[in-house]
Amino acid sequence: MDFNEIIESIRTFKGVTRKRSIADIREKLKDTYNISGNVHLAFGDDAAAIDIGNDMLMLLATDGIWGSLMDINPWWSGYCSVLVNVNDIAAMGGIPMGMTNVLSSSNPEITEQIMDGINEGVKKFGVPMVGGHTHPDTPYEALDVAISGIVGKEDVLPSCGAKKDDDVIVAIDLDGSVYPGTEINWDTTSDKSPKYVQNQIKVMNTIAKKHIVNSCKDISNPGIVGTLGMLLEASNMGANINMEEIPRPEGMDWISWFKMYPGSAFVLTAPHENTDELIKLLDNQHINANTIGTVTDNHELTMSYENTTKTVFDFNSEIIMGFSEDR
Repeated sequence: MDFNEIIESIRTFKGVTRKRSIADIREKLKDTYNISGNVHLAFGDDAAAIDIGNDMLMLLATDGIWGSLMDINPWWSGYCSVLVNVNDIAAMGGIPMGMTNVLSSSNPEITEQIMDGINEGVKKFGVPMVGGHTHPDTPYEALDVAISGIVGKEDVLPSCGAKKDDDVIVAIDLDGSVYPGTEINWDTTSDKSPKYVQNQIKVMNTIAKKHIVNSCKDISNPGIVGTLGMLLEASNMGANINMEEIPRPEGMDWISWFKMYPGSAFVLTAPHENTDELIKLLDNQHINANTIGTVTDNHELTMSYENTTKTVFDFNSEIIMGFSEDR
């Protein structure tokens, strides 16, 4: 497969380009987002973090399910609404506490499928769905879920903490398959036990408490490289990575893999001396982890393949979300 084609597919992927709108929303709220004075982390991270005293932070996140996924499989949309939110809290090193939802549908059958999927997700991940709001008369189907969590103030794993010369680690559960009817959902949880799935969430809190990681982000809609790009942009950094070091399922082509939304996956940066311990902790929970490169301060994300190096994103002149993180 042509390396230029791979690079271009990452740069033009909808999961990446749709993030540009975040900058406009942030601009509107820049003067009020910390009106309380207690906001520890805000735009640019997987969850906002609010200082609630006693050296603890409350984590808040929200995710909406793509309409195209809802059209394909309402049950899977409900299930994924739990998965993606729990992963947001895990990426911060936190413990997920509870969720609420906004459900829009005038079709009782689709509503039932969505709620059945949510119920299965709640059972799998062990995080309750405690309430929300319904729109029972809309001409469309939509699902949005919010989650809260907690984490120690000194333990939180931000997106904006990458430091020069950190190792870049990609960690993905490879024991899965593309979910039927989808093209970009790498399912590693629906056929696993609740214990297996919940241990993969809990290990991120263990890692956070050990203070061995400088930054972390869960791999989501932008894919592996796009998510790394967002982390680097939040940190006002760059990186050099080697494509061939990225964990990948056997038989999966690179373009498809870089668009995949994995069920359990994170990109992290850590001081080199901590990397072996980090990888061992992740591997012990069936999350295949590998060092793929190094953080730089040149504000470019470059990727190498077969002795050729290409620039994927140049943050000196272009954006994914368009800002370094508010902290």
